Amino acid sequence: MSPPKRQVKRRTKKPRQKKRGIYLLPNLLTTGNLFCGFYSIIATINHDFKTAAIAILFSILFDILDGKVARLTGSSSRFGVEYDSLADLVAFGVAPALLVYMWALKPFGRLGWGAAFLFVACGALRLARFNTQADATPTKHFVGLPIPGAALMVATTVMFFYRMGGSGPTKHFLLLATTYVLSFLMVSSIPYNSFKEFDGFQRMPFRTLFLIILLFSVVAAQPSIMLFTLGLVYVSSGPLGYAHGLLQSRRQPVEEQTDSQEMVKSRNGTE
Repeated sequence: MSPPKRQVKRRTKKPRQKKRGIYLLPNLLTTGNLFCGFYSIIATINHDFKTAAIAILFSILFDILDGKVARLTGSSSRFGVEYDSLADLVAFGVAPALLVYMWALKPFGRLGWGAAFLFVACGALRLARFNTQADATPTKHFVGLPIPGAALMVATTVMFFYRMGGSGPTKHFLLLATTYVLSFLMVSSIPYNSFKEFDGFQRMPFRTLFLIILLFSVVAAQPSIMLFTLGLVYVSSGPLGYAHGLLQSRRQPVEEQTDSQEMVKSRNGTE
């Protein structure tokens, strides 16, 4: 009799574990966003308000770049989303709130720092709502004013007043009202255009390139005035578009009712 054959056990291959780590480039850009926000806070403490406003604008630029790079390279991650939100809260929440308080709201006392805190709190709520509804909301529009848009309005307003030489009580009352309005718009349900459908790598009409170059030329000629104008247009576009939509929805039932009445009259006339 031949000896029994030994059964050879086959080794099951273990599934390869994904390498732990973070995507370097988008997170470096997010760090640049955080650094500019922190630098803006330092400049505000040193009463260099114009530099603080410019630093917030650079924060917005880094925030745009890190999102674009993450989407183009497919390097989006949960870590990147959370890190970006924390950086945004510092750069677009704390930094502009401290800037507007030290520059214009300090004479109001409790009312002034209360408005500044409301700006930070509404910005944090806006970021939290965006993170929880990011997959459910359409990409064409944001729900509420984005916190970079609110920070842009604060920074460009400071630069506009420095350019025009405005001072006195008008500046203080205007900034107090602006802070409350921006805080409300951030937590509202008013839709704002996200511009995420604009893709620079796709074919565009020739006039699009011309309009972009023209816009850059105008902004370069008068940056303080034009950036303030662009920020004001974007912040105002939400309430104006929302009001227009309400008027259209109210007109539609009235037009349908008049059309049905005309149809009934025409039928009665033929009979």
